[in-house]
Amino acid sequence: MINSILLLAAVGLFAGIFGAIFGIGGGMIVTPVLTIGLGLDIKYAIGASIIAVIATSSGASIAYLKDDMLNLRVAMFLEIATTVGAILGAVLTGVLPSKALFVLFGMLLIFSSWNMVRKLRASKDEEVNTKTDMLSNKLQLNSTYYDQASKKQVDYKVANVPGGFSMMFGAGLASGLLGVGSGAFKVIAMDTIMKMPLKPSSATSNLMMGVTAAASATVYFFNGSIKPEIAAPLAIGILVGATLGSRIMQHLQAKLLRKIFIPVLFLIGLQMFLKGFGVSF
Repeated sequence: MINSILLLAAVGLFAGIFGAIFGIGGGMIVTPVLTIGLGLDIKYAIGASIIAVIATSSGASIAYLKDDMLNLRVAMFLEIATTVGAILGAVLTGVLPSKALFVLFGMLLIFSSWNMVRKLRASKDEEVNTKTDMLSNKLQLNSTYYDQASKKQVDYKVANVPGGFSMMFGAGLASGLLGVGSGAFKVIAMDTIMKMPLKPSSATSNLMMGVTAAASATVYFFNGSIKPEIAAPLAIGILVGATLGSRIMQHLQAKLLRKIFIPVLFLIGLQMFLKGFGVSF
């Protein structure tokens, strides 16, 4: 029993660090470990994964908010699109072919990872958008943060607000329809479409994931999918890990962070693509 608790806490610690750094939650680590490694039923693994996302969001967001890394206005604005998309996705579950959607969203993530590779090759340094956007100015979405790695204040402007809003709606739709975490889509929406730097994109994604997951957690709780003996040690490990991860991320160079994020994004996309053909790993 004690060994199981320590193992779950260790898994949570790693998932929390990983999730906080990349803004994608700890679900992609927690679910496979619980199902493949510990032989847990997928129903309870998904319930634990939801708790993992909320814990990662709570641990990381506090640190990011304190250090002004998190763009709260962008988070609250885009959360409208995600929530509407998630509700619509839940309503349409069973109506649209899930296998085709897994393939479609998987291909989108794979393409996004390739697009990031091209972006990385094109410039030696991490580019910061300085072009004025009328809508982002009106909504006061532009922000600034202090980069611990480069030891300088970074001012950035948010671009293509309608495009990012549409992508977030798609992320919510995917989450509601397929029951998958949409952290990767959130980061892409902010980093690639809205031209936000990767660090605030990741930090903002962490907050948004927690809001989305909290809404669905009540459903999982009342249908008995969340087991306290699994979720509690996992959450404790994740809270510690997320706090550590938020500190580690701030000291990483943006270019290095992107180099690590690209294969992670590709792996998630490949996982979704293959799941559309009935292959899971």
